[in-house]
Amino acid sequence: MTNARRMMLLNGPNLNLLGTREPDVYGTATLADVEQLAAAAAAEAGYELRALQSNHEGVLIDAIHAAREDCAAIIINPGGLTHTSVSLRDALTGVGLPFAEVHISDVYAREEFRHFSYLDDVAAVRVVGEGVDGYARAVRELAALL
Repeated sequence: MTNARRMMLLNGPNLNLLGTREPDVYGTATLADVEQLAAAAAAEAGYELRALQSNHEGVLIDAIHAAREDCAAIIINPGGLTHTSVSLRDALTGVGLPFAEVHISDVYAREEFRHFSYLDDVAAVRVVGEGVDGYARAVRELAALL
């Protein structure tokens, strides 16, 4: 049963290092800062936000499967899995929830291998290169679609 007032925020591999990992690329905000920012945007739109970060693809897939039971939408920054994971794509399309793909950095201004996404053609919302503020934008845009 879907709870129309809840969203799931998923952050993939290495995003637990936000704040210390390549601050010139990702900024100095921590994962906790990102989660607070997204939760505040969700609350403003009338939604509760549940957040999870994992460095393991299967954990993210399990969370996506669970989200279909009680969430209206998913916000995901898949990190490096963006460019490699058909399984993540299949999980996201399989649960039938609208989702937003978020990237803190402008992946198109970086290495060539980062230009490809397995999710870009199936995401309801895509926010790239807006720093951590992109999470709040993704929440607002998803909320507007619901």
